[in-house]
Amino acid sequence: MTTARRKSYGVKGAPYAFLLPATILFALFFALPIGYALWLSLHKVQVKGLGLGSGARKEVWAGLANYKDALSDSELLSGAVRVLGYGAIVIPVMLGLALLFALMLDTDRVRLAPFTRLAIFLPYAIPGVVAALLWGFLYLPDVSPFYFVLDRLGMPQPNLLDGGPLYLALSNIAVWGGTGFNMIVIYTSLQAIPAEVYEAARLDGATPLQIALKIKIPMVAPSLVLTFFFSIIATLQVFSEPTTLKPLTNSVSTTWSPLMKVYQDAFGKGDIYSAAAEAAIIAVVTLVLSFGFLRAANSRNKQEAAR
Repeated sequence: MTTARRKSYGVKGAPYAFLLPATILFALFFALPIGYALWLSLHKVQVKGLGLGSGARKEVWAGLANYKDALSDSELLSGAVRVLGYGAIVIPVMLGLALLFALMLDTDRVRLAPFTRLAIFLPYAIPGVVAALLWGFLYLPDVSPFYFVLDRLGMPQPNLLDGGPLYLALSNIAVWGGTGFNMIVIYTSLQAIPAEVYEAARLDGATPLQIALKIKIPMVAPSLVLTFFFSIIATLQVFSEPTTLKPLTNSVSTTWSPLMKVYQDAFGKGDIYSAAAEAAIIAVVTLVLSFGFLRAANSRNKQEAAR
């Protein structure tokens, strides 16, 4: 093989050499665990007799039995309904506040914009467990300063960790922690809009409100779609907030959300096979909802572009 041909092969193989470490890490820590979880979901443990002694417990093929049991599990379905109610509060409030803050920061009259951006974004930097603990103690009547103030003022003291208010308490934690990230995404898109567009609108007599509604929001629509996509995934996978608040109230069960049900089956009951099937179902539902939304948004954009 000539030197020129060797150099040619070396140049062509360079991209693959750079991709090799990432490919290995992807296979070891992403592809293989998913494959193993799917393999577990298709098996179960067969117990002979009392389950004692060597060979009394044997792993056998189960087919789709674990998936059938998961889809008929009332606890998993109830958890899914609770998460849908939770998401119906979190997603519109969080994205609405993120859009409002981004539009306010994008105005010329705003003061201390860097400090304000940091203050809004800072809650996102706090770990979810820490944030849930922080708000959890603020919700407790015995230690919360808010309840002390309400008591001094003679005002009613609602129990935010029981019944319907529990959804608001959990949603507040998610909104407080996630608004800043979504705001930064939307604000970055606003900063990319050419200033000439605003100047032309002002020359045509457009007010700041009209510029925001007719120009800014439509032009950051892709960012809104992206943040909505991320929010759907995060909502369907809610775990840390209810798990952290569980020791503080009896209203949060061990299976309050689907992921908590997976955790309880895998580590509470020791049934990793059923838990793997439930995790696979949650992953499929997440993919269908998120990519279904993306496809609908893309088709709508194409229709508007065709007009």
